[in-house]
Amino acid sequence: MLQTLWNSRVNCIAVILFAVGFATLLLHRNLFKKILGLNIMDTASCLLLTSMGYIEGRTAPIIVDGVTDVTRYGNPLPAGLVLTGIVVSVSVTAVMLALTVKLYERYHTLDLDEIYMIARQEAGKEAPQ
Repeated sequence: MLQTLWNSRVNCIAVILFAVGFATLLLHRNLFKKILGLNIMDTASCLLLTSMGYIEGRTAPIIVDGVTDVTRYGNPLPAGLVLTGIVVSVSVTAVMLALTVKLYERYHTLDLDEIYMIARQEAGKEAPQ
């Protein structure tokens, strides 16, 4: 009973975190804030997977003393998915930050509207008339 209550609270927190990250991703024009929003969403999905994969009273699936009863061990798949997700998230964040640095070096701003306007002006100047 207590475990079910705890899991429902953790799941609710994960959904709230995902919503905060999604809102940050949609509502802010600053590229760095968008990257933070995406990382918050990723953290929420890792939290949800971890909480859904945990079963109280079960141990890691390492056979000790010849006990092979499946009901004694937890499922290792959620932990593997979370680890893979963390690695992918770090890689994607590194690429996004590198692209953000390059955009800042070229346009001297992180605001998407300003970048778009400057890029359109540059494209208009280069077009043959």
